[in-house]
Amino acid sequence: MAPIGEYPITELRQYTLHPGQRDILIDLFDREFVESQEAVGMRILGQFRDLDDPDRFVWLRGFSDMPSRAEALARFYGGPAWKAHGPAANATMIDSDNVLLLRPATTSSGFPATTAIRPPIGGAAPPPSLVLATIYRRDRPFDEAFTGFFDREVRPLLTATGASPLAYLHTEYAENTFPALPVRTGENVFMWFARFPSQAHLDEHLTRLNDSERWRDHVAPVLEPMVLQRLRLTPSARSLLR
Repeated sequence: MAPIGEYPITELRQYTLHPGQRDILIDLFDREFVESQEAVGMRILGQFRDLDDPDRFVWLRGFSDMPSRAEALARFYGGPAWKAHGPAANATMIDSDNVLLLRPATTSSGFPATTAIRPPIGGAAPPPSLVLATIYRRDRPFDEAFTGFFDREVRPLLTATGASPLAYLHTEYAENTFPALPVRTGENVFMWFARFPSQAHLDEHLTRLNDSERWRDHVAPVLEPMVLQRLRLTPSARSLLR
């Protein structure tokens, strides 16, 4: 399997589940839907519990480009793994259409080209780490000027306060190449991911960031008019991002 950095087109998928069904879906997903999706040309980057919503399952998958996305999805959803286990997965879900299609904001801001080995099925417990996904939305696309601002002002402060971004992405505006699976359209998103060993490390980062004079004076005035969403995510036992 190629490193995850070779799959720049990313889907951020947030599923609302029936109460009490999240662990059932995660067990099914980790067992049946990781290798079966990767075998047809996509990469499962991470699967997570949302710490702030017990009925939310969040996951990421990557594709090398939009045409190969269409081909890989058609092969998977028309293939044996989904036919055998898709009904059980769908039975856990209230909504699976909360999907953002993303791409790296720069040529070097995608997920790192790690060749980490995924834990085997049943071979590991979920790690204690936490992934923070920070999402900003505004009423126009995030252009090169904003990306330059992020590189100059935001990213160094995140790194200095303990949250060096794993990746930073923005909306992919290409037409959905697999319309059987809806994606959200008409939205302008810029987001980054950071990993923390524990909740305490995340809390320390946010405190240091809020106490930063440079953040208050140079960054916050630019970001505050935008809509902010933070996802606190704990990796499943087989998540690559962990």
